[in-house]
Amino acid sequence: MAKLPTYFISHGGGPWPWLPDMRKGMALLEKSLAAMPAELPEKPKAILMVSGHWEQDDFAVMGAAHPPMVYDYGGFPDFTYHIKYSAPGAPAIAARVVELLKAAGLATHLNTTQGFDHGVFAPMQVMYPNADVPLFQVAIRHDYNPAAHIALGRALAPLRDEGVLIVGSGLSYHNMRGFGPQGKLPSAEFDAWLNGALMSAPAKREEMLLAWEKAPSARACHPQEDHLIPLMAAVGAAENEKATRVYYDQAVFGNITASSYRFG
Repeated sequence: MAKLPTYFISHGGGPWPWLPDMRKGMALLEKSLAAMPAELPEKPKAILMVSGHWEQDDFAVMGAAHPPMVYDYGGFPDFTYHIKYSAPGAPAIAARVVELLKAAGLATHLNTTQGFDHGVFAPMQVMYPNADVPLFQVAIRHDYNPAAHIALGRALAPLRDEGVLIVGSGLSYHNMRGFGPQGKLPSAEFDAWLNGALMSAPAKREEMLLAWEKAPSARACHPQEDHLIPLMAAVGAAENEKATRVYYDQAVFGNITASSYRFG
């Protein structure tokens, strides 16, 4: 079985694949997500997503055989609250993840009621529109500790040799009050720093990520870092491997610079 890469993706806004106007503005993102399956050496046995939209006190693991939907957005048309992304869960692999995390000394538990949030089902609708790949999630921790989330990725790394694709799903810029002209310069500054950090040698890359708050415009781009932290898991699971920027857009939501990366 071939070793799979890991990804950090900027997942766009709300249920954008189902909204023509939003989808038009996410054309570059859509192109990058649609290209992901062909970039893999083989079709994944399952996809594990670490989404910025599911937080717990520990690294909870989604264990439902048929996860429900979580419509964690507001102000969209009524039909978007009835969207179904019907991929099966992966209970057996979820149990394996719990074992890996416990062996690494990371607190975890199996959650059999949690459903897919939009940080998962929106990009997956583009990546695998037939919902034919088992899908599950691991929660980020409320404390947003970068080192702990890199450790999460390291604990998950063996899955890459077992046919599981690990994807951190967030946004390289996420300031809900800063989407507009005021976000143009900060997002560009932080994105340039992030690209430089991720392209650095592995030891330097980790050092820079652990100190991400010192980056130019860091807190202007991430007043709360829930959408950046999934990156740490993707890096931790592929810490010695090369980064490739697979998506870059300087006009997301009109003015925002955003990126996605593959590792390995």
